[in-house]
Amino acid sequence: MTLSRSLLLFFISFFSFSLSSLLAQQGVLPADYYQTVFVSQTEISPDGSLIAFTRTVIKEEDNSRHSEVWMQKLTPDGEPDGQPFRFTDETANSSGPVWSPDGTLLAIQSRRGDDRNAVRFLRVTAPGGEAFTLEGVDRAPVWSPDGSMIAFVREPHTEEEPHPRAGWIAPDAITHTLDSTRFDGRVITQMRYMRDGTSAWLPHPSVEPKRQIHVIAADGGEPRMLTSLPFNTSQPEWSRDSQFIYFSGDPMEDDEYNTDFTRMIYRVDIESEELATLSEMEGSHASPVVSPDGRYLAFGHTPGRGEETNVFVAELDGNGLFSGEALNLTPSWDLQPGSLHWTPDSQTIRFSAQTRGNDHLFEVAVTGGNVEQITHGERRISSVSVSADGERMAYTSTDAVTPAELFLSGRDGSDEKQLTEFNAAWMAERTIMPAEEIVWTVSDGTEIQGWVIRPVGYEPGSSWPLVMKIHGGPHSAYGNTWFQAFHTLSASGMFVFYPNPRGSTSYGNAFTYATLGQWGVMDEEDFMTGLEAVLEKYPDIDPDRIGVSGGSYGGFMTNWLTARFPDSFRAAVTSRSISNWESWYGSSDAQGLTEFEFDGTPWEQRELYRKLSPISYVEHVTAPTLIIHSEEDWRTPITDGEQWYMALKKRQVPVEFVRYPRSSHGLSRTGEPWLLVDRLERKRSWFDYWLNQAE
Repeated sequence: MTLSRSLLLFFISFFSFSLSSLLAQQGVLPADYYQTVFVSQTEISPDGSLIAFTRTVIKEEDNSRHSEVWMQKLTPDGEPDGQPFRFTDETANSSGPVWSPDGTLLAIQSRRGDDRNAVRFLRVTAPGGEAFTLEGVDRAPVWSPDGSMIAFVREPHTEEEPHPRAGWIAPDAITHTLDSTRFDGRVITQMRYMRDGTSAWLPHPSVEPKRQIHVIAADGGEPRMLTSLPFNTSQPEWSRDSQFIYFSGDPMEDDEYNTDFTRMIYRVDIESEELATLSEMEGSHASPVVSPDGRYLAFGHTPGRGEETNVFVAELDGNGLFSGEALNLTPSWDLQPGSLHWTPDSQTIRFSAQTRGNDHLFEVAVTGGNVEQITHGERRISSVSVSADGERMAYTSTDAVTPAELFLSGRDGSDEKQLTEFNAAWMAERTIMPAEEIVWTVSDGTEIQGWVIRPVGYEPGSSWPLVMKIHGGPHSAYGNTWFQAFHTLSASGMFVFYPNPRGSTSYGNAFTYATLGQWGVMDEEDFMTGLEAVLEKYPDIDPDRIGVSGGSYGGFMTNWLTARFPDSFRAAVTSRSISNWESWYGSSDAQGLTEFEFDGTPWEQRELYRKLSPISYVEHVTAPTLIIHSEEDWRTPITDGEQWYMALKKRQVPVEFVRYPRSSHGLSRTGEPWLLVDRLERKRSWFDYWLNQAE
């Protein structure tokens, strides 16, 4: 080999190594959202040989999401058999896999062409084959245990096409019009005329048909409507002998003045269509699940708003009714149980729950006793699906540095295997800093938990800014899950601090509702003492370069803190925020939130609503503020963003107002990909300017 060729190869190798090192030091960018693959809706087949799941990617050029149902084969001893593969047509969106009891059919949701029926079926016993429809089945199927029938929930079908403006004029309206053919406005008499995520105003509820329980032969035909109730039915569950269907519904759902929890569980006889109410306890009943041996019905029960949800079980008699009082299995367990399922021996009920920023699987014996945690680790597990024999579990798992991927384990969480690595390739080219737990105690002795992410390229001895992130709710929680927004800030040379103050979930019911009537007033201590704890633990953070950001309740709290502690924050980003609780109450679709949390309406608690409104202290704000709001947000309507913007602008505080069209309260999670990515970049660039560049 000649010297010149040797030098050439050396330089190629050197520069390749240097480029690789440079790429490895690059953190997560807003545009990396386009590369992210989302795994959800895991469904393991009854015999445990296949796992169906939904895989979603972003199509940047179309500004859309594309979902497909994928499959992972398993060997008889539960090992992955080859790589996961696409199971549905790549040209169509498909999701929501559901197995038939014998595992020969897989139902999916996939709209094709002009066909309004999105429910399709695929045969799994032979390769190939096109998805087909079953006559009469046009909603998500729930097979009977013997496989002979399918139940589903839908509105009753009528021969008449609904008028395009049905319900636009309330039937109890007093006023009249001179020409009904020309009037294209609304006459509203109900309070619920808006719903976040729905761009159009809602019609009068009297014209909306209620979803009822239907049954049909498993091979299709003409469905039979089993119920005809003045309220919506949901959560159908078959009895093990396929004679009854259990379901839940709220008979008071259209009573706009009802503030009680009134959802009940019902039983309908398949042959006689006889209807019965199962429980006389006050409160809401939900998620009925029949034990494999048919002896018991488990369900969740919540006495009232702000009270603990518990898992109950009742023994069933020969008529499918309770043979005695339901037993509370979790009276001394104060976490929030999620969806329920039984173990095959009918001796144990399992459910998911949040615990200290994690999501895990728990179980309790049918006779009661201690609640045991099944899965473990600093992560969030979801979409748990179990084989018919209970020996294998499939689920998704995410942590602070990894988006959700597909996992498989034994019934007790042992022998866990990761089955997909859809995000591994692009993440290998990014430096992703881990989340570090921090815990501190506030004045009443309560322990508060949070996490800190260091900047990409962090070196001790330098000076770094910090952004404190505040979650929404307030009854939700941060934790060990993938937050791209946090890592984009870390990539821009910032510490990121995200705490779970009092009011957060996953720490028990008392912790969750500690802030009743004290929003901002109580939890400001948690944030400010948390900042002190972070500054003490990480002395390289510059206390003069602190930013604060949050959405929804986090946006309210961002406004609150910059008004109450103006000297503590150099910059702020407030998203879908609340600035004025009185005006919010009159324009939101969720008035019941403050009626409960503030113990009354604005005219009953006038001073409290004003005391807890950031606009009452806006004259103190000095932090340059980016305001982000969706124009079709009916949960925290844009009027609150407008008020905050005008107040800051009048006071000559540096402020920008970004209004996103075609967007609801959920923009940061389910909005158009382009708008979602644009939002990430605007937040990043605002903090980069004010915390890294501005003098």
